[in-house]
Amino acid sequence: MESHKYTLSSIRQDIVDNNLHVKAIIQDILAFRGSIAELDTLNEAGRGKLAALRKCIERLDDWARDEGDPNVYKEVDQHREQFSKTLQAFRKANISTMLEIEKQQKDELFALSPDSELRQRHPGGSSSGGATKSNRSTLLSQQESVTDRMRSISQQLSETTQKSAATLDTLITSSTAVEGTRDELLNTAGTISQSGKLLKKYGRRECTDKILLFFAFAFFLACVFYIVQKRLF
Repeated sequence: MESHKYTLSSIRQDIVDNNLHVKAIIQDILAFRGSIAELDTLNEAGRGKLAALRKCIERLDDWARDEGDPNVYKEVDQHREQFSKTLQAFRKANISTMLEIEKQQKDELFALSPDSELRQRHPGGSSSGGATKSNRSTLLSQQESVTDRMRSISQQLSETTQKSAATLDTLITSSTAVEGTRDELLNTAGTISQSGKLLKKYGRRECTDKILLFFAFAFFLACVFYIVQKRLF
């Protein structure tokens, strides 16, 4: 029993730990202004923690199913609702940061526009012009890469959301089936209880019938004895 309680406590602690890790990663993503590669690393870490959090919630749901504890069922529903909100926050944080990185790169690109280069141009600036074109090409390439990655991340998060929604629908259906089975068991238990009462009632009647039959037989014997006594004496 103590081991069972420890298992439930362990699952709850894992949910809290993973939830805190995900929220910390969301804050890091919101404050991040580095390269796309580093942002992708944060995204992978966040997706890993979200997957771990979802598995912990599923473990808690399995525990609730095995024990049939309604309080734990309510706790699972609360965790699922919180998970959905956390997933949305993670998605919004990624989109917001990607837009900020894209804006920053656009600003850098505009800073290297021909007008600004004309103001900064000096004799022998042909090589500088070539470097400027190279920088502009690099920034354009990075900008396209940011857009593609943002779309990819948005698609991945959308797929994750759909999978979570499908899992939630499945669990809701299973929960409904469990509730239906519980109602049937309660009805069956009520029927069995009524049958037990009827059997007890019939048992008492049978006992009463036996007593009446005994007295009737005794009365019959008394009558026979009386008649025989009158005939003989």
